[in-house]
Parts: sequence; C-alpha cells; structure tokens
Amino acid sequence: MNNKSSSIKKLLIGGLTAAMVLGGTTSAFASDHKGEDHRGNGKSKQEQKSKQQKPAKSKPKFKADFADIKGGDVEWANRHIASLASLQVFEGYEDGTFQPRKAVTRLETIAAAVRLMGLRDQAESEKEMKAQLNFRDADKLTKKYPWAVGYVSVALANDLFLENETAIQPEASADRLWATTLLVKAMKLDKEAKEKMNTKLDFKDADQIPAGAVGYVAVAVEKGIIQGYENGKFMPNKPVTRAELAALLDRTGDQMPDVGHTLKAGTVVSAVSNNKLIIQQGKDSVQLTLDPDVFVFKNGVKVNVSSIQAGDYVKVRMYNNLGIFVDIIRSGEVNSLKVRGGFEKFGVDNRGKISSITISENVNGQTKSVTYPVNDDVRLIGDTSKLVLTDPKTQVELVGSNYQVDVIQVIQN
Repeated sequence: MNNKSSSIKKLLIGGLTAAMVLGGTTSAFASDHKGEDHRGNGKSKQEQKSKQQKPAKSKPKFKADFADIKGGDVEWANRHIASLASLQVFEGYEDGTFQPRKAVTRLETIAAAVRLMGLRDQAESEKEMKAQLNFRDADKLTKKYPWAVGYVSVALANDLFLENETAIQPEASADRLWATTLLVKAMKLDKEAKEKMNTKLDFKDADQIPAGAVGYVAVAVEKGIIQGYENGKFMPNKPVTRAELAALLDRTGDQMPDVGHTLKAGTVVSAVSNNKLIIQQGKDSVQLTLDPDVFVFKNGVKVNVSSIQAGDYVKVRMYNNLGIFVDIIRSGEVNSLKVRGGFEKFGVDNRGKISSITISENVNGQTKSVTYPVNDDVRLIGDTSKLVLTDPKTQVELVGSNYQVDVIQVIQN
C-alpha cells in the first residue's frame, strides 16, 4: 500500500489499534440480538441492548423456518437462510418474517459479513461502539444506528471498504458488485483479486463492471460464490435481495476457516442414534454429537433427524461441540459419485460458471487426469484459496451422483 493510501486508512480508523483478532475465541453467539436494520419496524434488539452487559455463552436460540419464504423465486434460498440463521449471522425480523424479496441495505450486509468472520463480540464491544469514524455520513450512523458503529469500525479495520469509499451509505441498497467485492475481501482474497484484474469476463454486460472490480468478480465466480443470470448477464448494479444475500453469505462461509463456528462435511456412515452422527471425511470417521433440537434441512424443508440416512452427504454447523444445523446436500444414491485426488484445473462455461473439474486420480494403479462435469449449483467447501494455484498436493474430494459433481471439498492435509 502506498503512503497516501496508508495515511487515508489511518485517518479513517482513527483511535483504533491496528491489531485485530480474527476467529479463535470470538463467537457468533455472543448475545441474543436480532441484528438487522429494521427500517420502519421500530428499533432492533441490537439498538435496545447495545449498552447492556452481554450474557454468558449458552445454547443458541434461533428461528430458521419463516412462513414468508414461499414461492419458487425464493424457496431455493431456504437452506441458505436456515444455515445463516443457525449462526445468528443473518436473521429474520422481530415480527417473525424474513422478507426474502426485500432489497438488503449496505449496513445489513456489512453487519452480516462481520459476523460471518467471527467478529461479532469485537464489533459489539464497548471500545468499538465508541470508535470515531471519519466517514462523511458518520454522524447519521451514530444518531440513527448507534448499534452499528462497532460493526463499521471492525469492517474498516479488516479492509472490507474500498480505499476510495468516503461514505457508509447505511440505507442504500447493496448491489451485486458491491456485495461481491465485500465478501471477497471478507475471505481475505484481495491479493488473488488484484492478480485477476486483467481477466476477460464472459458476461454480456462485462463492460458495466469497472476495471478495478474485475478481479473481485473473477474470484467470486471462480469460488462459486456468485454467478451470472440465464441471459448471460452479471447485472452488477442490481440490488441484492435478502434471500440472495443469504445464499452469498452461506457459500462464502463454507470456504472460510473456523471463525467461532465450525463446519463439518462428509458422508453419513449410519443413521443417527442417541444424538450421535458418524460421518466419513476422506479416510477418517468422525463422530458428531447433535443438539436435541438440531435443525435438519432437506429439499427445501425442515425434516426430522430420522431423515438422515447412511450414504447421505451432509454439512453440519457446530457450536460448542454440538451440531445445531444439518443440511442434507445429497441423498445417498446407488449411482453416487465419491472420488478423491489432486486438484488440477476448473473448466468454465460461457457464463463464467464452473462447468467441470479435473483431478489427478489413481485409476487401476496409475495416476491419470480425470475430468468430471459439475452441477450448476455446486457447493465448494473448505479452504478454496488452495485452488487458486494448480498444485497436485491440494487434495479434493468430489461428491455427486451419476458422475456429476455436487460438492467439491478441499481436504485439509
């Protein structure tokens, strides 16, 4: 960073110290706040409790099934919404609705991204709540959204803002380009984005994406966080709905390191017994203890624990060593696909979406390059930063059916 940029950064941070702790001891469940900007719905719980002492950690309570998530245009986001709600990263409103079609604000997006990074405790600390912000609309934030001062301060310290941003614009709608850039920054992939600034994006409206943002879009597409529309356009200026943001956050969270919450993914070995779930991760069997009130999700609806069957591929959100959310991504099938090998490359279609993956696989005692087609809604799990550079030492496990990949999981060596 040049001296001028460094000075601007120091000016904006004001009295904050530069050292910020990411993950580890921070928790996504520090308090019982309901975390969104409730414009027109009265004060949020965050505003009401911002000066109260935080309760001790306890079993998280969350609502993950909302009656207003109805209709084909939003029901697809059900599992993402439930996953984020289980972490208290992005929740519903006090009236029990989620309002999935509502355009999400920049402030809501910033707060959710900070929580996803495991920095909620820090953002709600007395120190951050009193931070001096030098944005030109900082007074508006302090007066109208005092609960959010700490979130903006922590977001700034973690480089979630662009260096040329001089205003927070808390009530402005978050558009697709702005949200994409924010989440790539939350994943700490700034360096990779800058290396991809000369990428030729294959969207029909690629000319509407500023040159300085091309790399961020390229990384987000490569990671499977965001994709274009069926008409071949990216639509960078289109406002993001709350349902869409839930999907973006959930996909991002699947690829972040443990930050106050833990993600486990693997193939179910046997049906749940005495709240114990055993999954296969590579060559290892892992036993997980499920919370008695665990939320289990399958095919867009909440189901009973008994729906988890051997052969299913699941994603499990853990808190305090208890599984609180289980997403059955793929049901066990006779023609299931499960292979492991060294990552070689991705193939992309004319929309810029991942269409295939090539791995170095042991076939009849010989190492060969094998290419598999990838499902449109492929899930990427694990530290996908290891996939930026082709390295056969990076092991991946592919899970799917009928030789089509539904899940790409980076194996931690």
